[in-house]
Amino acid sequence: MDIYLQGILWVLGAAIVSGGLTALLHRRTSGDGRSIGNEATSAVFTIVAGLHAVLVAFVLISLFDATNAAHDGAQQEANALVAVTWAGDSLPDPTKSKIHELARRYATTVRDQEWPQMRQEQAVTGPGAQQLAQLHDAITEAASTDDEWLKDRKTEAANQLWTVYQARQTRLDAADGSGVNTVVWLALIIGALMSVAFAYLFGGTRIIRHVLTVALFAATITLVLYAIYQMQSPFTGGANVDPEAFSDALSRLS
Repeated sequence: MDIYLQGILWVLGAAIVSGGLTALLHRRTSGDGRSIGNEATSAVFTIVAGLHAVLVAFVLISLFDATNAAHDGAQQEANALVAVTWAGDSLPDPTKSKIHELARRYATTVRDQEWPQMRQEQAVTGPGAQQLAQLHDAITEAASTDDEWLKDRKTEAANQLWTVYQARQTRLDAADGSGVNTVVWLALIIGALMSVAFAYLFGGTRIIRHVLTVALFAATITLVLYAIYQMQSPFTGGANVDPEAFSDALSRLS
């Protein structure tokens, strides 16, 4: 099911259920009796809902940062791979040709094999790591020379390859991450239930206003929790960082 449709169904479901419970509560209890304690309820509600809002904001900001970091890391990995070939252009053949071929193979492997595995939350397998090792060997085994420029280009290629390796490991670590901690999820869900429960305690004679208030409040909390759920992994769900950087790299390496 499309994540947007699924999100709408969750939000509407929360609003309908919470609104229906509010209407049922009004029928079974006296709204005027509950209104007597509105001031005390409001004070406690402010504390509970405020703490929950702080936790939600912290989690969402962390997930947004992780998604942006994953996107930037993919760009860095792909750009460094291209930089390896640029540095290798100054090296003599067959090293130059081998570096270009291995770089194209690696970019293709990441885009066509590793990315679908990360989207399915599967273990990343394939020849990617081996291709990086072959690139390292090709650079290391380049013919020795007394030319300082060629020495500098060889060192630059090795440095850029190290950047590729570091960015790759960061990407794989992010893909293997477990998302939001179970304890944090527990706090988020219990905090949401407590906040909505306090909204039921407010009293008054205008049932329609109370029903709409609780329904919209529950829908808002559900929407935020759904966003957190979809943002847990930068390569799946709503975040879904794409391999466009490697497609661009392949076009530059062609």
